[in-house]
Amino acid sequence: MRARGYSPLTLCFTGFFWLALASIVGLAILIGLVRGTPLPSWVRTLHVHAILIGGVAQLILGGFLLLVAPPQSKDRAESDSHPFAFWALNGGLIGMLVGFWLHHDLVVGSAGLVVITAFFSLIHRVWLRGRSALSSSFGRPWYYTVIFSGLVGGSACGELLAFGIIPESYGYVRLAHIHLVVLGFVVLALIGMMHHILPIVWNNQLTSPNVEQVGTILLPIGVILLIGGFLTSSVPVEIAAGTILLAAVGLLVGNLFRTWLSSYHTGSAASDHLLVSTFFLLFTILLGILVGANSLSSPPVLPYGTLHLVAYTHMAFIGFIVNAIMGAFSYLIPIAWAAGRVASHKKRRPYLDQLIAIINRWRSVQITTLSLGTMGLAILAALTWNVPLSSIYIHTAMWTCLALLLTSFILFSVKLTIIVATQPEHLAAQHTPSDATTRMG
Repeated sequence: MRARGYSPLTLCFTGFFWLALASIVGLAILIGLVRGTPLPSWVRTLHVHAILIGGVAQLILGGFLLLVAPPQSKDRAESDSHPFAFWALNGGLIGMLVGFWLHHDLVVGSAGLVVITAFFSLIHRVWLRGRSALSSSFGRPWYYTVIFSGLVGGSACGELLAFGIIPESYGYVRLAHIHLVVLGFVVLALIGMMHHILPIVWNNQLTSPNVEQVGTILLPIGVILLIGGFLTSSVPVEIAAGTILLAAVGLLVGNLFRTWLSSYHTGSAASDHLLVSTFFLLFTILLGILVGANSLSSPPVLPYGTLHLVAYTHMAFIGFIVNAIMGAFSYLIPIAWAAGRVASHKKRRPYLDQLIAIINRWRSVQITTLSLGTMGLAILAALTWNVPLSSIYIHTAMWTCLALLLTSFILFSVKLTIIVATQPEHLAAQHTPSDATTRMG
């Protein structure tokens, strides 16, 4: 690949590394929870921040940089290196993790400021390069203003807690910190990215722009109302917000589904992952409404403990977020990698087709194992209503879920490795004579 050491692809591959590393920690947390030997709370804090900052946020911001300037654009090489943002984001994250480990809030807060500076740098670059692209894609620029405000606002709430400006006893600030980042940034960003990518993959325009516009307006309204419900501890407000979100996502997903039906696309890893992610998004919103309704009765109709919360949140995280990320980057990485290695558009096309074929390998197994592993978490939590944690059924369900999820992650990682190792034909041909000479010698 041409030397651009801190390109958006660097952010993306580093994000995948953090995602994999933090996922291993998450598996250890789940095993400890089921076995009745929970890990210390600071381990969970490491897991959450490594996933969200190092993994998801870095992947989404890198993905936006890939989206707003097509890989073949002439000006891409001029401003495609982001060394400050890369080192500030990843160095700051490491500092935060060390601070959490040492229980030193000043270290956490100081490192967090470095991370926020990196966020501002990347957001500024996305906005400068992507104003025209954003205005012609899902949501218009105001939608992306909401997205980036969610990331910055949620991060600022974290800083208020870390520096002790607002005591941790003020739980509403912690809730704002979490939900502004997860709902205001991650969920809205992935939905916007999905609506940008899928019409291109399907080579088809969205069926109804009016339905898209209504869904686009309702979506942030529902997110803001839901965060307000969390902050005021008002379950009725949370249920009303969930209903608005369900309607908004239902409109958007229904429009995507009709667009898919009217296209001639036979399917790919990108489109399949993205479509499956919409199912999990709808399902977890509906499940969230039911969880809220369940808490209105005293005592609740169904008991709701730590393992149930873990299952619910991870159905949303793995089922929607990880599926959507795998789908988006199944589309973006082959294009960006081919553009980085082959300057000529004519020579690039065969190489790009080769990379796309690699990313589409085993896609059915990859998507099925990820989806079944995610749904297995719900089964695992439901079993605790009838059998104790020490039951063989609980442990069988847990290890089955872990095996399925690991299978999907390993398959995706192997394909990324193959893509990196696969050279264009003209570059491979340049190495052939020297290789042959070496063998003769």
